[in-house]
Amino acid sequence: MKTENFTQAKMAVVFLTFLSFNTYCQHSNSSESKFYTIAYNSKKTGNIEIYSSDKTGTSSIKSTHEKGGYAAWSPDGKRMAFYAKYDDKKTWSIHTMNSDGTNRKRLTHAKNKWDSAPNWSPDGKKIVFARAYKDSEGMWRPEIWIMNADGSQQHQIKSLKGSNPYFTSDGKKIVFSLEINDKNSAISIADLDGGNITRLTHNNSKEWHPEVSPDGKQIAFMSDRDGNYEIYVMNIDGSHQKRLTNSSIDNWYPSWSPDGSQLIFSTATGKNKEDRTIYIMNKDGSKIREFIAHGSQAEWLKTTK
Repeated sequence: MKTENFTQAKMAVVFLTFLSFNTYCQHSNSSESKFYTIAYNSKKTGNIEIYSSDKTGTSSIKSTHEKGGYAAWSPDGKRMAFYAKYDDKKTWSIHTMNSDGTNRKRLTHAKNKWDSAPNWSPDGKKIVFARAYKDSEGMWRPEIWIMNADGSQQHQIKSLKGSNPYFTSDGKKIVFSLEINDKNSAISIADLDGGNITRLTHNNSKEWHPEVSPDGKQIAFMSDRDGNYEIYVMNIDGSHQKRLTNSSIDNWYPSWSPDGSQLIFSTATGKNKEDRTIYIMNKDGSKIREFIAHGSQAEWLKTTK
């Protein structure tokens, strides 16, 4: 009788051990299966930090523990480029890091200049970015620069005066915001060497943050042509320009989903303009809904897994 009870107890222990191990494996596999595809900024900690979210927008992890923003995914999703501020915010520099926040590396070191808006080439070998500063006469100078992904061979694309550079899907051209004057800018496209500049929008307004769709056929951007910043889309040649959002508050930073069927963008919510929310909508502007609270400057990783 005692032997039988001991055997039953032993079997129960073995079963509970197996059940616990199986549960752990399922949890572990579930954790490992998470694929973070959206990078965004948030001031939840009081500083601008970079977070990552999965495609549902409901799960996020913080990727950095230092000030940094405007994250851009490498094509393979393993790294991010971003900017961070130094010298009491007088110097902004481009950095890269692994997508989990490790292996942080500072790539640019130009003092008293603002380097921002990095974007990777489709093959992951190059990074373009915007540089802005005041010259010795107090004039604002917006420039576009390009470098290798490790920070080497940095040089200005001298004919391009503007900001927000973004590679086309074939990596042969750059879409950017061309500065017309202090009050106006236009979405434009040019060769990598700065040749063949073509202006795509022609409005007396500020138009920023162009992003090319994954199939290379369209550009999403923000413009205040109708009074406040709204999200627009057009063909890669500038034709068929269409307004997607209609609200009384500003909407910023559109980014395409990997399949090109949706866009995410940021908007101010509440009385505090720095408290922003990320929204999602179909590419035709339909079915707009809240996606990630307390987030801004979101970018969707264009690869799938």
